[in-house]
Formats: sequence, structure tokens, C-alpha cells
Amino acid sequence: MEDSQRYCVVAWWSSGRTGLAKSNSAPNAIHFTAPPEFGGLEGRWTPEDLLLSAVASCYTTTFHALAQYSKFAYADLETEVEGTIGKTDSGYSFSEIVIRPNLTISTEGEQTRALRLLQKAKSVCLVSRALSVEQKFEPRVHVVGESRVEFSQTLPVG
Repeated sequence: MEDSQRYCVVAWWSSGRTGLAKSNSAPNAIHFTAPPEFGGLEGRWTPEDLLLSAVASCYTTTFHALAQYSKFAYADLETEVEGTIGKTDSGYSFSEIVIRPNLTISTEGEQTRALRLLQKAKSVCLVSRALSVEQKFEPRVHVVGESRVEFSQTLPVG
């Protein structure tokens, strides 16, 4: 891999209250709108959704790469990312983003290693490192076959 890569997305307003975004790396354009609270349409992606999606998908792919590299087998990873927006003196902005990876593993003895890999993925995730908004990290590890007993840890993100 080269030392640097370039990515480009083009967005344009298509009509009425919607726009389109297109990337050379994907065959389909994404229809977007402002959130309904700001006059946008229901049922379309918003810039806020896309930002949180970027965090969630980057975290998930980063964890997967680390797990493969570390030869760490896992059953499932679901990453929920929630953002809070508030009004400030300069306009609306994200005040907080919470990243909640829920990892399912096969053996109880791997819980500590699982949490270490979850934390490592957070620390090297390109997208979340690019954001200046406060981020909270709430990983959870579940063992397959156990009655949803969770081993979790809330960690500050710095």
C-alpha cells in the first residue's frame, strides 16, 4: 500500500429537498436529504446518518482487520454509533458520539483479549480519529451460548 491514498465523493442537489452523493468506489449513488427536523424528507440518508455510518463502518472494518491479523476468531460484531446534536453559539453541532461495539465470541477465556482488540480498533480507527467531537466508547463482549451475560467496560476515549 502506498503512503497516501485519495478518496473523492461528489454531491449535488438533485431536486426539491433531496440530493445525491456518488463515489468512484461504489456503483450506486446515495440519495440524501436534511433531517426531517430541518425540513428534509423522511426515509432518506442525512449527512448526520452518513457521518455516524462512516464511524461505525470504519470501526467495524478496523476491528475485522485487527482480528484477522491477530488470528482472533469471533462469531459476530455489531457496532452501534449514536450521535447527539445540540445548538451552540455558532449553530448546531455534534456534542457527543458514542461507539458501542457488541462482540460475540465462542469462549469465555477470550474476553480479556476481545476487549483489548476492541480498544485497539478504537484507537486506530481512521474516521473516529479524524473527529474532534467528544467520543465515548462502550464495548460489550458476549459469549455464544450464555444467557446474554455481558462482560463490558465503559472507557473514555482520548
